[in-house]
Order: sequence, then C-alpha cells, then structure tokens
Amino acid sequence: MDAKDQALLELGRELQARDYRFITVTPASHHRVYRRPNCAASLLERVFGWSRPFQRADLPSNIVALLEQAEELESDGDLLRAKVRFSSLGRQLFVHSSFPTESPDAVFFGPDTYRFARALRQSIAGMQASASFTVIDIGCGSGAGGLHAASLLQRDVPPDVILSDINPRALRYSRINAWLNGISNVRTVLSDVFERINEGGDLIVSNPPYLIDQSARLYRHGGGDLGTDLSLRIVEDSIDRLYPGGRLFLYTGSPIINGADTFFETVRPRLEARGCQYTYEEVDPDVFGEELDTAPYDRADRIAAVALTVDV
Repeated sequence: MDAKDQALLELGRELQARDYRFITVTPASHHRVYRRPNCAASLLERVFGWSRPFQRADLPSNIVALLEQAEELESDGDLLRAKVRFSSLGRQLFVHSSFPTESPDAVFFGPDTYRFARALRQSIAGMQASASFTVIDIGCGSGAGGLHAASLLQRDVPPDVILSDINPRALRYSRINAWLNGISNVRTVLSDVFERINEGGDLIVSNPPYLIDQSARLYRHGGGDLGTDLSLRIVEDSIDRLYPGGRLFLYTGSPIINGADTFFETVRPRLEARGCQYTYEEVDPDVFGEELDTAPYDRADRIAAVALTVDV
C-alpha cells in the first residue's frame, strides 16, 4: 500500500468512526437535489455524498489533510471539492468517484449497486463456502459485488476473492474497499474478463456495463448494438471457469423490444446448448428510462434490470 492509498483508507476509517452513512441515488435525482439552494444533510454527507464544494475551514483539518495526501482534493473556484464519494451498503462502506461521473475512468456506485447486491444475496442464500472457496468479481468497479458476497460467505476460513476490471482506478478503489471492510484474501487483477485470470472460481459474480454510451465510459458502455455484448461474453467465458458445483450470478440490463427480452432470447439457447441449469428474473422492469429518447433505445419499450443464475 502506498502513501496515497493509506491516506484514502484512513479517510474511510475516519468516516466510519464518525458513523457516516450515505445512500447514493441516480444521477438524475442527484442533479435535482444538488440544484437546491439549501442542503439539510450533515457536513460530511454534503462533502462525501452529495459532492458539494466546501471551504477548508468547514472540515476537520485531519480530514482535509487525508484528502490532500490521497490526491483526492481539487479546487472549485474559491472552494474545494472531494474527488471521491463514500456510499453505504448495509454495514459496509465503499469509496468511488465523485459526482458527476463524467470521466472515462470514473468508478460508479448507485441504485444498480443496491439492486445487484439484493439480488446477489437471494442468489447465494444457503450456498455453503467450503474450506477452499474462490469468489471472482468480473468488472468489479468499486468491488461491491465480490466484497459483499465475501462478507455473506464468511466462515472460519474466509473465501479467496479475485476482483477484476479493465480500469486501474476501479482496482485501486476496490483494494481500498477490501481493507476498509476487513475482507482479507483479496487480489486485484487488471484483466479484460478472464484474459489475465488463470484460475477458476466457485462463485463468479458480475454487474457489467450494459448500455450504449456515446462517451464509451468504462463503467457504462456494454458494446454491441444494444449494450449486451459484454454480458453475453461474461456468461460464456464464466461457464468454462466455474468449478464443479459452482455458480455464476450476473446482474445486467436487457432492452425489451416489442415485448421481447432481447438479452434472454440471445443467452437462453447458448445456456441450453451447454446443458446448464439456470434461473432468470426481472429485478426491476424499468431502469434508465431517459435512454428511451435516443438511439438505439428509441425502439425499445423499456430497459429491464435482470438477474441470471447459472449452476454447473
């Protein structure tokens, strides 16, 4: 751990010690709240949740110093602004990018993360972690999926966790989030899906980008005609990497066009050709409705958040 990472970790621990909590909303809701002239949130929530600018004297000097040491502090006119946010997920706390997440390498955390975690809890409920158990999070972002799964599967011997992403910033934040939440046996890998991962897993989880993003931001752009190409690739590659008795859990999005679930119609014959057992459900029937105004989603009825569980 270098000095910058140590400072960011200590900042997270300082927030935990001060009982900081924040639930991150959609960018559209964040815009609306941010425009309000007055904010009733606590000072720490304003700075580390709502990403509002502040004066140096507003915060305790040690918190400002940690932001500076972590190189996560920037000027905003005559004010200062944190380049990171911290969000709560149950008892866990996660660092991620500040609002707005416009940078190509921004690390996102939001309502999709909460839906992903809730569906993941249901998928692995009752799953027993053996003495040797490996969790792999593909496209980990903040690491929320893999680290949340590890916390649910904790036994006398904690599972091994591999957090993988193509975004170095995501891997930095996910490492810090592992330390911040006391999850041991964690390794981060800069990898395009399984390209640089040599082993398999007992549980593979993923919440990949699933939209067409004109800016091609890493956390948002899923590729292909409708944004589902990366999700399909993860399913196919993961099946070959699961250990016997293993499970894949994928949370993604599917454009519903003329009543047809485009992702499921593509992935189902591939699963059945491989003889996989699976379950599939809509987690939320209507997400990212603003995308329906522009191509390619201007021909879709809606975009659904869906969950696929595959057993081998």
